[in-house]
Amino acid sequence: MSVDTPQIPATSREWHLTSRPVGWPKPEDFQLTEVEIPQPGPGQVLVKNLYVSVDPYMRGRMSAAKSYVAPYELGKAMQGGAVGVVVASNDEGVAVGDHVLHFNGWREYATFDAKQAVKVDPEAAPLSAYLGVLGMTGLTAYAGLLRTLSFKEGDTVFVSGAAGAVGSQVGQIAKLLGAGRVVGSAGSAEKVKLLIEEYGFDAAFNYKDGSVFEQLKQAAPDGIDVYFDNVGGDHLEAAIGQLNRDGRIAICGAISVYNNTEAAPGPRNLSRLIQTRGRIEGFLVGDHYDLQPQFVQQVGAWIRSGELKYRETVVEGIENNLEAFLGVLRGDNIGKMVVKLGE
Repeated sequence: MSVDTPQIPATSREWHLTSRPVGWPKPEDFQLTEVEIPQPGPGQVLVKNLYVSVDPYMRGRMSAAKSYVAPYELGKAMQGGAVGVVVASNDEGVAVGDHVLHFNGWREYATFDAKQAVKVDPEAAPLSAYLGVLGMTGLTAYAGLLRTLSFKEGDTVFVSGAAGAVGSQVGQIAKLLGAGRVVGSAGSAEKVKLLIEEYGFDAAFNYKDGSVFEQLKQAAPDGIDVYFDNVGGDHLEAAIGQLNRDGRIAICGAISVYNNTEAAPGPRNLSRLIQTRGRIEGFLVGDHYDLQPQFVQQVGAWIRSGELKYRETVVEGIENNLEAFLGVLRGDNIGKMVVKLGE
């Protein structure tokens, strides 16, 4: 099949970053642009994206500040997780009709080296699941809990951002592996109800209802052994305040400060780590891809058995990609936020 086949259009829409946001990203910082679809060269494939991912870490890539991943280039298509179908191939290892996971999101069609594509099975799980529960966010939860936090049976676990794609999986995996108690924080009564009634958390609270420290103390009166931090700020300070002897804290994200224009004050009670012999460690999922086979096998089995549940918030259309991303920063999503581009 060539790119001249009628079902492949001549152009594709993609999102460009046109200026670096200061504070909260604004629509004028972005542009939805129409571009010609390049024909795949030797060793390349052309993929029609069916689902694309929007994630909090993307806010950091919009800044020019040095970080663990290169910033988005101004005037060029942004990147992110995507899953789609191969519509043209110039590589022997990838066939037209294959479904693949790749990192060229924020666009309708993508031409890239076939070695960047990972084949996925649409019969084994819904395609969107490869962006969330069986994808990068799922592995983030798995690696952070089991490796960074050295989770063990009987631990009391606290998770912030617990109704999100990562947090909801952290809590459920902890319960499935024998946690003594799992506590989550979220930003609405609806989400708190979801955590307890559907995801099986032992306790949950709405951080908007009052002091995070006081609510955590009430939810985990005997303290916490591990804290999976997606939020930072007052949640991190509260977790340190409730940390038990030899407690562990994993820093996955800090969404509460991503749009700050001035540095946020650090926790005021770090000296408590001396008393508790506590440990705080940051981690990146990219350092733990060796766990991928184990993760897919174990979590995939839990999904098939119905023991691990997940939600998705699905937004339709590439034109709404930016609004979906801003929705993640606002906390509009329950579970993984994905944008659906086609069938």
